[in-house]
Amino acid sequence: MTAQANPLRRLRERGRDNAAFYAVLVIGAALWLFPLVSTVRQSVQFGGFHNYLTVLTTDYNGVNLLRAFANSLLIAALTVVLTCGIGALAGYAFAKIDFVGREGLYHACLLLLAVPAVAIMVPVYWITGNLGLFNSPVGVSLPEVVLTLPFAVLLLRNNADSIPDELIEAARIDGASHLVVFRHIFLPLSRPALINLAALCVVWSIQDFIFSSMLLTNASSTTAAQAVQSIQGAFSPTPIEHSQYFAALMLLAVPAIVIVVLGLRFITQGMTAGGVKE
Repeated sequence: MTAQANPLRRLRERGRDNAAFYAVLVIGAALWLFPLVSTVRQSVQFGGFHNYLTVLTTDYNGVNLLRAFANSLLIAALTVVLTCGIGALAGYAFAKIDFVGREGLYHACLLLLAVPAVAIMVPVYWITGNLGLFNSPVGVSLPEVVLTLPFAVLLLRNNADSIPDELIEAARIDGASHLVVFRHIFLPLSRPALINLAALCVVWSIQDFIFSSMLLTNASSTTAAQAVQSIQGAFSPTPIEHSQYFAALMLLAVPAIVIVVLGLRFITQGMTAGGVKE
């Protein structure tokens, strides 16, 4: 009797596959949690949880962690608004508006996915200087948007392809403009993909070190990613300050962890949006 004709055998094989899958997940989670747990343990080894209050209320080399958090969140917010806004418009246009050169322009946009951040450092520095945007959140968010937009277009066009053309055609027949269709049909149906994109933009922006280090030179403008290096020399090798340094590192990691955990459901939904077409 073949495996397809034997339900019990199929059930046992599926059970083994599930066991292997969950074993891999457990191992991966353990590898990820080990440095996190180790950091928390060392951060409270001397001084306890009071270390967290200390590093939040103390300036190190002119850097205040709360201000660094605020700077990072402001840059991330600008990046999210610009990336999601422009990406949504482009995704809708590439998927639902037929114009000359659409596919060529779309594939040219996708080619930009291969451009690394280091390849545009010189023009970014020159343009930012000419625009007078050094030590400005806008100056850092703009190159982040440029690097993220190709991925945003890919994600949101795939999502738009999963929206039935009949909905768009029915609205157009009723006299709705593309702007009305975009606002009342495309945006509501693209909410999971947009939340996914926003969560990823926040994580990527908070972790960005290249542009923030290159364009932000004032201590008051330091971001959370910069703070890891900026405050390193401010701690002496004493046990208590060693623990405080690890407390600072733990706090600097919190925003990215929170965003990923809160947006995990939407990240998985958004990454599969448009993967299956009717």
